[in-house]
Amino acid sequence: MSSQGNKSTQTTRCGYVSIIGHPNVGKSTLLNLLVGYKISAIANKPQTTRTNLRGIVTEDNYQLIITDTPGIHQRSGNALNQVLNKEAIASLEQADAVVMMVEAGRWTGEDDLVVLRLKEVGCPVFLLVNKIDTVKPKEKLLAYLQEVSSKRKFKEIFPISATKQINTDEFLKKLVGYLPEGEFIFPEDYITDQPIKSICSELIREQLVLYLHQEIPYTTAVDIELFEETDKLTTINATIWVGKKGQKGIVIGKKGVTLKRIGSSARIALEEFLDTKVMLKLWVKVEENWQNDPRHLSELGIVSGR
Repeated sequence: MSSQGNKSTQTTRCGYVSIIGHPNVGKSTLLNLLVGYKISAIANKPQTTRTNLRGIVTEDNYQLIITDTPGIHQRSGNALNQVLNKEAIASLEQADAVVMMVEAGRWTGEDDLVVLRLKEVGCPVFLLVNKIDTVKPKEKLLAYLQEVSSKRKFKEIFPISATKQINTDEFLKKLVGYLPEGEFIFPEDYITDQPIKSICSELIREQLVLYLHQEIPYTTAVDIELFEETDKLTTINATIWVGKKGQKGIVIGKKGVTLKRIGSSARIALEEFLDTKVMLKLWVKVEENWQNDPRHLSELGIVSGR
């Protein structure tokens, strides 16, 4: 990176960018790719992300502050889902640019809802058509790109694959050009503005989504109750909250097998992120209908007010 002296002789750009789209289009995968670290859960399930998680990309002449939003979805029956939609929409308020992501070859009613939410946005809006590696033959992709170009006046449309890193560098270069000139907001070594405990909670919950099926993962939450660091070991105690008594046994599994597998996989993910040995202990507790309890949502860091 440049020294501070060099930085004063060149123009620097710094700005906020929100990634928005319906659930499971690859927003978290893109964020992790751009940041260079896994700071956002990327399980291949809807609603893995529950808060506006910011990743920070700093290079010699720019700082990009990227917000990975919860997927906008049409079902908003409980307080949790309403909060998720509000979180995603709130991220647009201070954005210098917005990136709408869709899945190549697929356009849903939730995509229409995202376009509707973008109606009053005055900053540049890019469309990222993700997962292009899954579309064959290529003629289908060209037809799809023509179709989506009529949905809204986008600044530019980029066909990409976040997992295969296809066209992502080109997109990043173009995006940086739309950032306002200004000094960096965060120190150069920051990769996120989120507390470490919050990211650890996300990484544990990702394993719940991966190991459990149907609706159970989406009625769970993870609360880090103890986080202690020494030179050689980080000790983490976490509670997994479920919304019904019957779900507790499913999370634990027969003779505790499921919980052990979740814990083992989560520990590996935590060690990779923290770059240290981790001792992880998990408990499962029940709070009936916690998704509709504003107090519990607030305690878990899922905040509804802005």
